Amino acid sequence: MRKFIFGLIIIATVLYGGVTKVGTTAASFLTIPVGPRALGMGGAFVSVADDATAMFWNVAGIGRLKKNEIVLVHTNWLLDTYFEYAGVVIPVPNYGTLGVNFTHMNLGEMEQTTEQDPDGNGLKFSCGSFAIGLSYARALTDRFAIGFNAKYIQESIMNCGATGFAIDVGTLFRTQFKDARLGMSISNFGTKMQIMGNDLLVQHDIDPGLAGNNPYVNAFLATGRFDLPLILRVGMSIDLINTPQNRLTLSCDALHPNDNTESVNIGTEYVFNNLLSLRAGYKAMYKVDSEEGFTLGAGLFTNIGKVVRLKVDYAYELFGRLNNVQKLAIALEF
Repeated sequence: MRKFIFGLIIIATVLYGGVTKVGTTAASFLTIPVGPRALGMGGAFVSVADDATAMFWNVAGIGRLKKNEIVLVHTNWLLDTYFEYAGVVIPVPNYGTLGVNFTHMNLGEMEQTTEQDPDGNGLKFSCGSFAIGLSYARALTDRFAIGFNAKYIQESIMNCGATGFAIDVGTLFRTQFKDARLGMSISNFGTKMQIMGNDLLVQHDIDPGLAGNNPYVNAFLATGRFDLPLILRVGMSIDLINTPQNRLTLSCDALHPNDNTESVNIGTEYVFNNLLSLRAGYKAMYKVDSEEGFTLGAGLFTNIGKVVRLKVDYAYELFGRLNNVQKLAIALEF
């Protein structure tokens, strides 16, 4: 297993060579962290991944779930934008675990600006992004699990849009050393995306020097094709304390994206009596020009009846000059 992970790191290093390509990929909303529990731990979650949000972090994690789970996540993202996530996982005995997830980025309405009206012309337009994914994972042994997530992606702005397809792959391995966990995931491996639509329609004179030709031939402006934000995550977590009343988990992730510099996330989670959890972490260590940093979070758990368990989680992240990010999630386990 260690040789496999080391090989992946070597391949990624050769392919990208440490070159920073910030802002060169499409569908950047696919990199926004999902779930306040993971964010509260500084995003160091690839080897923890033991709830419905694992479909984002490491889809192999849902292969170890024993109960159905539904999660709804709301995020107050940057500059008055909103990010939503919903997921459902259903374990099927002897066959693995199935999951469905939906991600939506809402940028709200904006006012049109032109060369003649740089402050706006009164006309409104909207833009946004969403992705729908189907997941499958299975624990192949009592210590090793693997999973896959396939998703359809769409981004739109006014009368134009772009679509794409991608897959996520993850593995999770529980070692014999104090049950330390190793996790690895590759996210957003898929097609390029290209903006197309009626707003790119223009009238063009093919040969302005030729008299008598039609100067209003319909043509479409050519747009570029952009990669998806591919991310390789490798992480490790261990329970420093694990008793029926107290559990203290320490976790660390290393990230290698194709549109930014490498970084490290670290985090910790303390759970008391399986009723209350407190979390803290530090995100994007060593990332060049990052505004991210400290994260804090908390969670409450309670039983509803005999078979349903309610989980409420909250997280807060300092985001430098962009103020802060807040996440709230409600989950039902049954």
